[in-house]
Amino acid sequence: MLEKMSDFFENRLLSYDEHMMKNIESADEFYPFTAKQLPMMAGCRILDLGCGTGLELEEYYLRNPSAKITGIDLSQGMLSALKKKFPDKEINLILGSYFDIPFGVNVFDGAVSVESLHHFTKEEKISLYAKLHRALKKSGYFILTDYFSLSDEEEQLHRRSLLALKAEQGICDDAFYHYDTPLTVKHEMEALFEAGFSSVAVLSQWGATYTLKANR
Repeated sequence: MLEKMSDFFENRLLSYDEHMMKNIESADEFYPFTAKQLPMMAGCRILDLGCGTGLELEEYYLRNPSAKITGIDLSQGMLSALKKKFPDKEINLILGSYFDIPFGVNVFDGAVSVESLHHFTKEEKISLYAKLHRALKKSGYFILTDYFSLSDEEEQLHRRSLLALKAEQGICDDAFYHYDTPLTVKHEMEALFEAGFSSVAVLSQWGATYTLKANR
């Protein structure tokens, strides 16, 4: 049965970190790699989309302990776990959807998202990325680490499967339900460009997982 996104993660809070680090291929490599790509200026401001329990922040704080993080997540349990990990850090945690929450204009030196954005359509992402683009400073950039479909056919299959499940279960609302519908890297990059980013590059790859850097 499909679960609403917030319920899915609340229900898996106790096992989340272990699952991500032990069951997701190359997680022990791509989380540290992602952290190393973020700005290292003292006191820089970072927006974390779908921050979860802060796995991407563990190594980042070792490298930049004075960074100021704004983290957005749908799960209160995840946010509470993150806060407990870093009680001495300057973290602004916001409960809600990053599609709905305003980011401000010219606020952040960098932004990051890891294993969170593979649930949405290209059109949904374009509007989100446009809002993110406005929130970054002139020299700011976005680091995205996520897994992707390896072909157009795979991408379309994921989307059709989700729609079929929603129909079978009589789900007619517009809420987000947890089901993976990753875009291809090509379509992800197109969404970033259409949102206004000036350049997008692949920094690394682990199977179907990629790290992209999008410069404002």
